Amino acid sequence: MLRRNEDALIFVRDFFSAKKPVAAICHAPQLLISADVVKGRTLTSFSSIKDDLINAGAKWVDKEVVVDEGFVTSRNPQDLPAFNSKLVEEIKEGKHQEQHA
Repeated sequence: MLRRNEDALIFVRDFFSAKKPVAAICHAPQLLISADVVKGRTLTSFSSIKDDLINAGAKWVDKEVVVDEGFVTSRNPQDLPAFNSKLVEEIKEGKHQEQHA
């Protein structure tokens, strides 16, 4: 339901526009598809939404954690240690000038 919430979509778009770190794990990239911010980005997710991401223009890879200019993604809860570590790194780095929607 979150992906149909206009306030949530605006919030996501604003983070990308402000070049802030963004993170998504498991099925969370579905919200990013609806926010139209995955085209041209390299990311991962739960495998069941791989085709949705590819159809939305993302480059999907099967890795524990993927970082694309401040955009951190992981596949599932088993990936949380790597996901959390990379997210902390990206937050410490701050804004990413190459971050884009």
